[in-house]
Amino acid sequence: MGVALGDAPTGPLVRPYTMTRGRTRPSTGPRLDLVTIVVTARDLKERNREPEHEAIMRLCHRPISVAEISARLDIPLTVVRVLLGDLLADGDVRTRATMTQLPEKKVLQAVLDGIRRL
Repeated sequence: MGVALGDAPTGPLVRPYTMTRGRTRPSTGPRLDLVTIVVTARDLKERNREPEHEAIMRLCHRPISVAEISARLDIPLTVVRVLLGDLLADGDVRTRATMTQLPEKKVLQAVLDGIRRL
């Protein structure tokens, strides 16, 4: 347990690079924005995972945003993205884009062209 100088125990002190094994980005997978929604895709007890992965899996039993995972676990966003990348690669979680993401430029151009023809 980590202890702040002169204070009560504050919980385990784990450096972010330790949680990610030195990685700063997910190895593969979709871009994880702050508002990307994450939900578990498998049973929590299927296999052994790191404690941080387990904590994320417990939070994701209901759809939750990447930003909220970071805030609730008090883990830096960059670390959460790397850990989620691991879980995505293993098929443990799924993501879903939110409505705040903009459509592709081609789609917007097609809509604009259609309006102009009216």
